[in-house]
Amino acid sequence: MLGQLAPVKPAAKLPHPIHVSTSNIEYNVKDNRFEVICTVFTDDFEAALVKQYHAKTDLNKTEMHAAMDALIKEYIAANLKLSADNAPVKLNYLGFEINRGSTDIYLESDKLPPVKKVDVDASLLYNLFDDQINIVHIIVNGVRKSEKVNYPDKRVEQVF
Repeated sequence: MLGQLAPVKPAAKLPHPIHVSTSNIEYNVKDNRFEVICTVFTDDFEAALVKQYHAKTDLNKTEMHAAMDALIKEYIAANLKLSADNAPVKLNYLGFEINRGSTDIYLESDKLPPVKKVDVDASLLYNLFDDQINIVHIIVNGVRKSEKVNYPDKRVEQVF
């Protein structure tokens, strides 16, 4: 009959047409530390954690937050490596939060002397997608340099 609407089905969740993450790495000259924020699509990140650790994941559930912290800390340590002036930089995991459909992961380094050269190995979600793109932004002394890294490449080198 005209004038009647058919029931609307909920939209099926479609996969992302692009697999991308961003890592913002800034050297804070006031604190002499690197401050890092990695942003990944939450559903992709959960799938990468499941594939890597064979564990139940739900980044949105408050009661699972501590368990997710442990998995994320280990995953990030294995998939994001930083060095300054050819010396490895230890990144301390601070936590994560959900921001709409993405997860922001926060890290910072211990105090470091001023840096001139920064190297990053970024392989976030490489265990899940062979078309993954990692965009790395590095800021030192207010100068921002950005680079796109396509799977399987992972190295970014910048001199300031």
